Amino acid sequence: MSAHSEAAVAPVAAHEPPYYVAVFTTVRTQDQGGYGETNARMEELVKDVPGFLGMDHAQTPGGLCITVGYFRDADALTQWRSNAEHRAAQERGRAEWYQNYTLHVAKVERSHGFTRA
Repeated sequence: MSAHSEAAVAPVAAHEPPYYVAVFTTVRTQDQGGYGETNARMEELVKDVPGFLGMDHAQTPGGLCITVGYFRDADALTQWRSNAEHRAAQERGRAEWYQNYTLHVAKVERSHGFTRA
């Protein structure tokens, strides 16, 4: 897998709305050859998108994976969706790594957070 497990455990901070989220939920296949490297590359690549705000990731013991990407505006999300390397990874995911997935895109109108002192 990627460096998700090595990252500090904290959600992406609340941002001033409006902004956009892309919620990518997957169940992966048994064959994960090359997935970890590609996933790590995508995590690095998305950071270069102007307007990228951060990413949360979680996986259940049963294998359901959820990744939420946060973007300042629809243009940032469109730029990420249009990235050639990202599109190639999407194609490979459908061909090899994903049993199924869903993608939900939403505009955030309200956001707040809490951190224990």
